[in-house]
Amino acid sequence: MTHSNTQLVEMRGISKAFGGVQAVDDVSLTVGRGEVVGLLGHNGAGKSTLIKILAGAYVADSGEIKVNGDTAPIADPMDAKAHGIETIYQNLALADNLDAVGNLFLGREIRKYGWMMDRKAMKDATATVCAQVNPRFKNLTVPVRYLSGGQRQSIAIARAIYFNAKVIIMDEPTAALGPGETALVKELVHRLKARGVGVILISHDIEDVFELADRLVVMAAGRVVGNVKTEEATRKQVLSLIIMGDGSHAD
Repeated sequence: MTHSNTQLVEMRGISKAFGGVQAVDDVSLTVGRGEVVGLLGHNGAGKSTLIKILAGAYVADSGEIKVNGDTAPIADPMDAKAHGIETIYQNLALADNLDAVGNLFLGREIRKYGWMMDRKAMKDATATVCAQVNPRFKNLTVPVRYLSGGQRQSIAIARAIYFNAKVIIMDEPTAALGPGETALVKELVHRLKARGVGVILISHDIEDVFELADRLVVMAAGRVVGNVKTEEATRKQVLSLIIMGDGSHAD
């Protein structure tokens, strides 16, 4: 039985090397229910490799992943999805020629008679879950190439929610968005938090991270160099961790 204090996801002692380069070196990361964890660091810090291990794109050389307290071997993206781990990449991985319904169920379509796609059932389900994520989103049958960045984010998040995501990894969710669209994505993150979903937020925008994250994890040179509650951290301290790899020069 899962206890209320059990972490949704625990990554313990994760290491990954590519040839002679140690991309991730003995890293641990946890995400609790309804917790937003900001993952920060320069390019090459190891954060993308760590997240790709959790998402099933890479397999760790060593370490352990647990979901709801149970060991969860993750060898590929389908394993991650089966454990309730969904990733929303910066490019959103949406098919531009398909509408919200087609994208939400892409590869996981509802079928009737064992072979025929049940478009009505999928449209009804899409309407329901999109209303939960973003009540203002109504463009269910418009090809996503015509939708705004925030609307596309809504579809990607709705897809994760529909397939029972416990943890959602968001990679630079506000990159290239205007102020209005950024505000919508922030609202979506708050909605996920309220539903008890854990969120890992990867962002170079320190202001967004300070606004949204409950806890900040900073990586440098493949290791975790900082793990602090956002309310107890200063921007100067976090920037020092990112730049210097330690907080010794921060106030």
